[in-house]
Amino acid sequence: MGDDKNRRQLKGYEKMLERVTDLLEEAGEQARPRLRDALEKARKRAVELGELSSEEASRIREYIQRDIEDAAHYLSRDDTDDDLRGWFRMDLALIENWLLDRFTSVADRTRLELQALQQDLARSALWHTGEISGPGELRCTACGKVLRFTEAGHVPPCPACRGTDFQRLTREDEAAD
Repeated sequence: MGDDKNRRQLKGYEKMLERVTDLLEEAGEQARPRLRDALEKARKRAVELGELSSEEASRIREYIQRDIEDAAHYLSRDDTDDDLRGWFRMDLALIENWLLDRFTSVADRTRLELQALQQDLARSALWHTGEISGPGELRCTACGKVLRFTEAGHVPPCPACRGTDFQRLTREDEAAD
């Protein structure tokens, strides 16, 4: 994938996340059931404006939804302190404030929706090479190598073993190690 295409997709991720946040802020108390609608509107807008192709926008919508749901899942755990620092697993000063604000806002709203779905879901979220991940750390499922993202970025193959599947690390994962 070319550098221009990568930059365009990363910018698309950030812009779509910004649009989802704006739409959910407009929704107020009714934000919980509207996450998927907000993601779809942000996807359509990115395509209408020519920022992304329809395929790219759909894929990025899925990446954003996965990251938001995983962050919300983390926030709903009993062993967390209602703070995304453990999910990002890094100093928040490294993360651009606007991205952190948007991510936190959407994740907090999504947490309530996820608590209702949590009983039905027994999932282990995976990130795959080529996908876009938000800030944080991902561990290779094959060899355990940790990749650190301080901003949205494409997930590369594992530099240690060329593995392509990763799981998000949290502060609690570090304590369990």
